[in-house]
Amino acid sequence: MFHRRSNSHQDHENSEVYAESKVKELRGAIGPLSGRSLKYCTDACLRRYLEARNWNVDKSKKMLEDTLNWRSTYKPEEIRWHEVAVEGETGKLYRASFHDRQGRTVLILRPGMQNTKSMENQMKHLVYLLENAMLNLPPGQEQMAWLIDFTGWSLTNSVPVKLARDTINTLQNHYPERLAIAFLYNPPRVFEAFWKIVKYFLDTKTFEKVKFVYPKNKDSVEIMKSYFDDENLPKELGGKSTMTYNHEEFSKLMVQDDLKCAAFWGSEKEVAPNPDCNGATSI
Repeated sequence: MFHRRSNSHQDHENSEVYAESKVKELRGAIGPLSGRSLKYCTDACLRRYLEARNWNVDKSKKMLEDTLNWRSTYKPEEIRWHEVAVEGETGKLYRASFHDRQGRTVLILRPGMQNTKSMENQMKHLVYLLENAMLNLPPGQEQMAWLIDFTGWSLTNSVPVKLARDTINTLQNHYPERLAIAFLYNPPRVFEAFWKIVKYFLDTKTFEKVKFVYPKNKDSVEIMKSYFDDENLPKELGGKSTMTYNHEEFSKLMVQDDLKCAAFWGSEKEVAPNPDCNGATSI
């Protein structure tokens, strides 16, 4: 007896054929590439840019070309840990040692632990961790998850609105479809004033990925825990893990990842060895 395929299966196949045709069209539109631009523009990469621009090839091409220009000048793959380690001393932003239930890399942000004033260095630190998160994605996985812990946050130690806007623009314009979900855990009421300004910088797709979680709101907690194993989540984020940020150990991990990054991109930029507990290095 023959069985007809389900409509959902057929629809999936049709959507994949459509996506492949659009990727091919975009690749033809951007023309020949070489060096790191060629390495960057994988089929999966092109697909992310297409998704970000609703499969409009012309808009996707413009977005991708802007990113390639940005990468050629900012050189995010050339940033090394010893250049930004001071930004990470308090653990205000780091890659978690666990993944979410989908195998995605997790970045933990603790804006209440802000320790520096230079917006340029703070952005450089963020870009470094975004590149590092991508470097540590498992095969077949394109996205990361953010956990934002508002313990200790106040308007006095919040980042300037300009930096928040630049952060959002960098994430949306140069790392499209890299963010799967962002949980804002227990933000204080005063954060609402800051959020009313910041949310206007978010496009619709990014805005829908931002979820507020309050410990006393069972529904919001359940949504977050559907993404993470209780045993992995730190206690301050409602989980059972007693893990704490260790800057010395994290620095050692980042130096090893710098070597992996240099090998991947074919960089000859020196990687500084032997980080001490302050994140400094001896060369």
